[in-house]
Amino acid sequence: MFSDRISDYFEGVAAKYLSAVDADPGRSHQHEIGGLPAAGFKQYLGTPGKNEEYRFKAKQIYFTDESVAPDISEGMVTWYDCRRKQPHRSAEFRLYYNTNAVTELLEEGDFHLVAKMRDGSLLMIFTPAGSTIESQLRFLFGLNHVDESFTSGTLDSVQLLLPLRLMLEELGVEVSPVETGDDVWLEQLVNLFGGKAFPTTSAFSVYARKSIEEIVDPLACPDQTIVDWMEHEEKLFRIYERHLVQEQLRSGFGEEGDDVDEFISFSLSVQNRRKSRVGHAFEGHLDEIFRLHGLRFQQGRGKGFVTENNSRPDFIFPGFSEYRDPEFPVGKLIMLGAKTTCKDRWRQVLTEAHRIPVKHLITMEPAISEHQTMEMQSHRLNLVVPEKIKATYTDTQKKWLMCLGEFVELVRQASV
Repeated sequence: MFSDRISDYFEGVAAKYLSAVDADPGRSHQHEIGGLPAAGFKQYLGTPGKNEEYRFKAKQIYFTDESVAPDISEGMVTWYDCRRKQPHRSAEFRLYYNTNAVTELLEEGDFHLVAKMRDGSLLMIFTPAGSTIESQLRFLFGLNHVDESFTSGTLDSVQLLLPLRLMLEELGVEVSPVETGDDVWLEQLVNLFGGKAFPTTSAFSVYARKSIEEIVDPLACPDQTIVDWMEHEEKLFRIYERHLVQEQLRSGFGEEGDDVDEFISFSLSVQNRRKSRVGHAFEGHLDEIFRLHGLRFQQGRGKGFVTENNSRPDFIFPGFSEYRDPEFPVGKLIMLGAKTTCKDRWRQVLTEAHRIPVKHLITMEPAISEHQTMEMQSHRLNLVVPEKIKATYTDTQKKWLMCLGEFVELVRQASV
């Protein structure tokens, strides 16, 4: 498992909702954010004198629930006393930024989080109010109350679970530290898989399940098991990936070792592999848990395992032949989609099995917004969330969310 903490990457955070002056160029041409000192940010940014300016590297990000990828701009921001030309007045520190592709997207009411990173840079995240990204960031940093004034967050108030780790990486925060013992794992991985290329996801997942050091009980605790298996596999994958990437960097790209196109292609392949592998690993571990529980099911990967319009549901209980049999009772059919993160892709599940009116979707995504989960409910989609991740949701959401153990029991009862 990973042993790092949020405070290993973040020094301090604060959040607010943007006012009209913050976001609307028609109301203000200052390009400034004030109010950070009240949230304790002087201890992170310093106190420049009347003739000083402190400049920081900054990554500005705008992310919506509908975004395929966030809009990102990198540059410099300036921390200074806006009353520096008024020596008789007390200091008022503001953060000045230049107009860029991200700031042009800002709207009044957007959620805004500012973070001072351990490397000395700033991370400035903007997202529409009520979005899933807002819910996740507020949970991660203990931001229970947010208004138009900056509120300071807390670090290490929650465990840096794999889903939160993946969310931060999507925002450009690399959270894959080299840890004590990694060299031992790498030696085992190289001996088993050769150290030259990635094995199949299924083979890697099998090794992850066999090598996990924590005690797991898939029968008694399927919720804890799926989280532990996923976290352990992700740790092993990053160790092995780091080795393979380092080997490729030493070899260079192209005949002369400096082919830019080959380098870009390699970089993209690394990112794409990360995204596709985690989804396939999730399905594979679920497959193993269902098998150990003796459930009858089929996955939509095999030849002919399709429903209407050649749709391929991730899991059909008890199977596709029963689904296609008009005499088989609809009440005994269950469909489960599996997505590590939902975003707008949860809607795909709605069209994958017309015979089944109430569908299920299991996800590892934490703190999905109430707006999105209410929309899921309106489409008769039941969300399944491992118990540990269920804790990231609101009390209102928890009343109807189902954990993995409850879903297993639902399938078992339907088969009676």
